[in-house]
Amino acid sequence: MKKVLVINANPKSQSFCKSIANSYALEAALVHEVKQIHVCEMKFEISLEQGYESACELEPDLLSFQELVLWSEHIVIISPVWWGTLPAKFKGLIDRVFLPGFAFRYVEGKMFPEKLLLGRSSELFITLDTPPFWYKHFRGNTIYKQLKTSILDFSGIKNRCTTYFGPVVGSSSETRQEWLGKVSKQARKI
Repeated sequence: MKKVLVINANPKSQSFCKSIANSYALEAALVHEVKQIHVCEMKFEISLEQGYESACELEPDLLSFQELVLWSEHIVIISPVWWGTLPAKFKGLIDRVFLPGFAFRYVEGKMFPEKLLLGRSSELFITLDTPPFWYKHFRGNTIYKQLKTSILDFSGIKNRCTTYFGPVVGSSSETRQEWLGKVSKQARKI
């Protein structure tokens, strides 16, 4: 049994991302301990206005999020692609929470920081309003590079797989049900 954190990164209260998050959580909860976060329900300032120069007090939702990340063994991120990458509120959550001393630590004399979230795995579900092939091969797959390399790998979290669904806009209910079936199947593979 694993401790699984499911993050719905879509800031909209109703979305296909929320359906994915709920489907994954329900299926995974049959075998694992699962907790969910919906970014749309969180209240915090998204801007890290002082960068890392001065400590910024974390709001209660951010402290709870940090606790859940530390609790987790497997992190599932469900995010839409907005303007080619992450929604601003989810990026703000990462900026505010994945701080030095929590996600990584600078080490004097070393080129690369120490990864503080080692031992965790992740899984990504990405929704798009364009065909996934087009986004991945002609638009640079920015969201994947940002999440996998710049955030997860940098912190020590190993991404196991990434699943793309799209185009969501104009998709039929039958197509969405097929996609949710794939989500449930992935949740059984943890």
